[in-house]
Amino acid sequence: MSGNAFGKIFKIMTFGESHGTAMGCILDGCPPEIEISEEDIQLELDRRKPGQSDVTTQRQEDDAVQILSGVFEGKTLGTPIGMIIYNKDQQSKDYSNIKDVFRPNHADITYQAKYGHRDYRGGGRASARETANWVAAGAIAKKILKKEGVEVNGFVSAIGKVRAESINYKDIDNKYFFCDESKLTDLDSMFDNLIKEGNSVGAKLGVIVKNCPVGLGDPVFEKLDANLAKAIMTINAVKSVSVGNVDDLLNLKGSEARDEITTSGFSSNNSGGILGGISNGDDISLSFIIKPTSSIKTKGKTIDKDGKEVDIEVTGRHDPCVGIRAVPIAEAMVSLVLVDHFLINKAQCADVKQNLPFSE
Repeated sequence: MSGNAFGKIFKIMTFGESHGTAMGCILDGCPPEIEISEEDIQLELDRRKPGQSDVTTQRQEDDAVQILSGVFEGKTLGTPIGMIIYNKDQQSKDYSNIKDVFRPNHADITYQAKYGHRDYRGGGRASARETANWVAAGAIAKKILKKEGVEVNGFVSAIGKVRAESINYKDIDNKYFFCDESKLTDLDSMFDNLIKEGNSVGAKLGVIVKNCPVGLGDPVFEKLDANLAKAIMTINAVKSVSVGNVDDLLNLKGSEARDEITTSGFSSNNSGGILGGISNGDDISLSFIIKPTSSIKTKGKTIDKDGKEVDIEVTGRHDPCVGIRAVPIAEAMVSLVLVDHFLINKAQCADVKQNLPFSE
């Protein structure tokens, strides 16, 4: 139980450190004859990779993926798919001044306490660079879902105090993945100030799943919403996850919050497309909050390896808001969970006609 594998049937195991030679993963349980190419995977990795704008870390990585196994003549074989992404722009010297101190609100101190030895360069295995593996595997999951007509779309709905007034994830094509483009000028101004200060802010993000089939998820310990929440909480710096209409939930009475059922379907979707841990065919809606990164130039307090109190000022290349690049990561993790549950459901309930008694 090393914690480096995710999924049950559609399962990934990953390896690599932020400043090591490479990141990589093995995807097992992928069905055969899924059309996939390095270019398909690269499209998703390019959305996540650093150095694409002035509001993300300026580390320059191509994130060029190589498929090592499991794909032949453009189709999956049903055998393990091996993928590798080489690190090319490590600047480990940026971390030499903090190798003996623990960055506040980072995994440095807990890794040291657990293992007694850690890679301090960029956080090692705790770095968000690890998520390149997830996005690579998630690209394959997305291909499987697309074949089933399922869409997974992520977006940013708030960065710091700037909040979207409308949600329109379909039109997102900006450096913030922000769903309300009328707020882009406000965001530009806020980030100008953050970069000058050497500071950071958090973000709120969302994921919408459309056309999810009915019946995904199992009772009690393998609920679909529980597994989705775990997947999102796995993403670096995530501090909370919610499913459905939780923003208004405390203002609603039971008579208002329940999703009443008519002959044509559910009259509302406060549940976020999941009932009793099982998908009900409505849109699945998730939201989550990512904390401000603690790797900032603003001076702070910490201790060193000898337990002495010291000041710390983190230099190097860091995101003023790590939440921005989490959009493709969240889409990947949600896709991995959905495919895993789809295959589990297919294995158990293949002969069951899974639909709801709504009139056409």
